Amino acid sequence: MRPSLVLLSARLLDPATGEFLPGTALAAADGRITALGDDREIRALADASTEVVDLKGAVAVPGLVDGHIHPVSGAELTHGLDLSGCTDVEQVRAALARAVRDLAPGAWLRGWGLDPNVFAGRPVDTAPFDTVLAGVPALLLLFDAHSMLASERALELAGVDGPRAFAQATAEVVCGPDGRPTGLLLEDAACDLVERAAPQPTREERRDRLAAALRAMAAAGLTGGHVMDANGDSLAFYADLDEAGELPVRLRVAPWCQPGTGPDGVRALIEQQGTGGRLWRTDGVKIFMDGTIDNGTAWLEHPDRDGESRQAFWPDPEEYTGVVAALHRAGVPTATHAIGDAAVRHALDAVEKAQADDWRPVRHRIEHIETVPDDTVRRFAELGVVASMQPTHCCDFTRADHTDNWSRRLGEERAARAWRCRDLQDSGAVVVLGSDWPIAPYPPLGVMAGARHRRPSRDLTRPPHAPQQALTALEALQGMTVNAAYAASEEGEAGRIALGHRADLTVLAADPLATPATALADVPVLLTVLDGVPTYRDRSL
Repeated sequence: MRPSLVLLSARLLDPATGEFLPGTALAAADGRITALGDDREIRALADASTEVVDLKGAVAVPGLVDGHIHPVSGAELTHGLDLSGCTDVEQVRAALARAVRDLAPGAWLRGWGLDPNVFAGRPVDTAPFDTVLAGVPALLLLFDAHSMLASERALELAGVDGPRAFAQATAEVVCGPDGRPTGLLLEDAACDLVERAAPQPTREERRDRLAAALRAMAAAGLTGGHVMDANGDSLAFYADLDEAGELPVRLRVAPWCQPGTGPDGVRALIEQQGTGGRLWRTDGVKIFMDGTIDNGTAWLEHPDRDGESRQAFWPDPEEYTGVVAALHRAGVPTATHAIGDAAVRHALDAVEKAQADDWRPVRHRIEHIETVPDDTVRRFAELGVVASMQPTHCCDFTRADHTDNWSRRLGEERAARAWRCRDLQDSGAVVVLGSDWPIAPYPPLGVMAGARHRRPSRDLTRPPHAPQQALTALEALQGMTVNAAYAASEEGEAGRIALGHRADLTVLAADPLATPATALADVPVLLTVLDGVPTYRDRSL
């Protein structure tokens, strides 16, 4: 079979060993690597129909995979005013004022990426912005995407004038002593109350935004992503793009299981497994065990310093345990959002119970794992639970001196346990790295760099947060290649440059293992290949 793609003059890096392969070229056909060798022998395999690319000594690694992303919601949530660069209330107020001046009469203002640290310890509410947003319906998403601020006019249009009760235990319309909303909405159920009142983009607009976001991911070097939701018409969008030949990133999708799903809902999730298309499939189930530390909805073994983060996302955590057991018996891997120490412990307990009742090799995983004690760290390897981590959250949303909102809420002891990537790695756990985009930027080189330097990406001269938890260059690369493949039970066909493996490749201008951590994010991506087809190509090639 003649190859459809040949890459020459390459340095082929094996992330399993950290060594370069002896050959300098590869051939791909039908989406698989079909030959490895030197330039002369591989070039001889090509014919007039083969695309031949001279990499000029660039470094090729297996396609980089983000272990935790939200493409559809991310494409929607990052449309509007970017507030992620604001560091204090005055900057936010100025950005809002500029946006209001350009706003059409009656139009809604949307913002995203708001860091609660801008409030400098004051209540997170709309009070500082009431004047500039007077009469303007506005929704400002906080960076964690678990909470938002709604202006007085937005709340009025949505008919939200007081507290509400929700099935999600941590959801809340935050109200002041007078019983009126402060503007802060916690978790999806509360946010949706106001979201429903806002104008919605057309399906075509949403599709175009998603397609653009995925193309940008490919240009950043991503060939795959573990998608942690299937909300709304997400799957229909993936199917549409896949059938049109416009899906530039391979997607593994885990739909949500929410409190109150019930046996019929769980059976439906089990039956959904394996469905998909050529470049995407449903595989696994995403479950929330808690919210976030920054907005006080995490589940901690002891309340935070504001007296919050005291309960699980599920009103009855044992219902969650039963769901994990049912999915385990069906061979369905779970991915549990667990940030606080109590949430992580309960998720591990649920897996241990499920394994005790029905031992089978199901690769469950826990997402985020922001603060846990030593005895919890050890259990990941013992139970075979994958640790899915987002190190750039530590880099950009916390500070080394613990003056940030996350650290202040936790106190010194728990803040010192921030994102224990090193300890989990050393314990024998499989550590997968990701961005959680749109929570943090998706470029994979930035994610790997953050795992190594643990410094704020906007100012790499600032001190690192818990530098003892840094990963090595090879471990960071493994977190987005071989370990990501293992977590998806794809180690036999992905994560390495090997005969018969998928022809998913990322080509870099420099060796990621020899590049300093603080310079890695700026290394140019020269070529991205998905299923043997280039999805991005730099002009230099």
